[in-house]
Amino acid sequence: MGLLNKMIAAVLLLSVALQAGAQDYKQGITFPQQPPFELSGGMKAVKRSTDIVAMALPAAALVGTLCMRDWKGLLQGVETAAVAAAITYALKYTVKERRPDGSDWHSFPSGHTAVSFATATYLTRRYGWKFGVPAYILSTYVAWGRCFSRQHWVWDCVVGAAVGAGSALIFTTPFARKHNLQLAPVADGNSVGVYASLTF
Repeated sequence: MGLLNKMIAAVLLLSVALQAGAQDYKQGITFPQQPPFELSGGMKAVKRSTDIVAMALPAAALVGTLCMRDWKGLLQGVETAAVAAAITYALKYTVKERRPDGSDWHSFPSGHTAVSFATATYLTRRYGWKFGVPAYILSTYVAWGRCFSRQHWVWDCVVGAAVGAGSALIFTTPFARKHNLQLAPVADGNSVGVYASLTF
C-alpha cells in the first residue's frame, strides 16, 4: 500500500511541480496567439503520424490480447486505459494550459503520450520485453513528435508518460489485483486529485 501511495503522490507532485516551474520558462517563448501557429509540411506529417501511432498501438494490443484469449489481461488493459484517460482529461480541464501552437487550452498533459506509454507498460508487464521494447520505441516517438509538431510542451509529455505508465503498473501488479484496487480522478474546477480504494 505504501508503494502505491508513493507512486500516485509522485505523479501528482511531478505534474504540479512541472506546471509551476514551467511558468517562468514560458515567459521567454512566444508563439503567434491569433490565428494559431501554422505548421510546416514536416510538422503536419509528424503530427499525423503521432495520431496514427497513438491509436494503432492500443488497438494492436487489444487485438493481440483478444487473439490470445487473455481475459484477465483484457480487464487490466481496460482498467489501465480508463484510469489513464480519466486522469489525463481531469488534468487537461483543470490546468488549462495553452498549447505551444496556440490552438487551444488543453496542452497539459499529453493524452497521446499517456495512451502510448500506458499501452507499452501494459504490454511489457503482461507479455514481456519482446512486445514492450518496440512499444516503448513507438511511445517515445509519439512523445517526441507531439513536442516537435508544437502540440505539447516537453513537461506535458513527461507527465503524460508518467500517468500512462503509472496507470498500467497499478493494474498489472499482483498487489493491485489481489486487493481489487480502484482509482478515480476527483476534480472540483479548482483542484484535482485521485480517489483510491482497496479491498482487504
